[in-house]
Amino acid sequence: MSPVYDCRDESQLRSGMRHARQAIGRGELVVLPTDTVYGIAADAFNARAVAGLLEAKGRGRQQPPPVLVPGVATLRALVAEIPPAVDDLVREFWPGGLTIVLPAQPSLSWDLGDTHGTVAVRMPAQKLTLELLEETGPLAVSSANLTGMAAAVDIDSARDMLRDTVAAYLDAGPSETGVASTIVDATTLVGGAEPQVRVLREGAISRERLRAVLGDLLEPDPDDDAVTPLVPSVDPSPDSEAPGP
Repeated sequence: MSPVYDCRDESQLRSGMRHARQAIGRGELVVLPTDTVYGIAADAFNARAVAGLLEAKGRGRQQPPPVLVPGVATLRALVAEIPPAVDDLVREFWPGGLTIVLPAQPSLSWDLGDTHGTVAVRMPAQKLTLELLEETGPLAVSSANLTGMAAAVDIDSARDMLRDTVAAYLDAGPSETGVASTIVDATTLVGGAEPQVRVLREGAISRERLRAVLGDLLEPDPDDDAVTPLVPSVDPSPDSEAPGP
């Protein structure tokens, strides 16, 4: 069975981070904590590793994973443009539970799946994971679960589902919130005829908080029985980060 490192113990933290860095560099998978739920991570620029992530979860290319980043500088390198309204969202909610979908930088050499030219990006509020991201670069991260099962909020749940498909497990205790990130589609703010931010999934950040930042740029609130479809660039699992957690 792949090793589990209790990152609340300083000696295990050092060993676990070293093992995780090496595993990511070899194109292997790692389970790590975020402020929402646990995620399964791969090097975002290693197509074989991303394909392995999707296979481990039982997903296809039509459900590409979100990307976690260590900060706004990396976001700027990954997306074609950051509209002022997205800057406002980032200042208010990052690091934290908001995943933002934007047109991807067309020059990037990566293959996350059938993204249709977009990427879903989040900066998590988890110190351990941010430190790892600083060293590895952007990671493709989806919720640490098998398709159709609940996202893992502790390391044992993730391990029971993913087992040896993952090279290492970083345990930081139960997830801080256990609530998946909110996902918003801001693609129409980049050259769209009718700019509007759509909520693809409600999660850690409420519509009320989003509207306080976006005002009328946020889509109208749906009827109670309305269902907002997910766009192809977003993993529709309980935690897309996405996110990903």
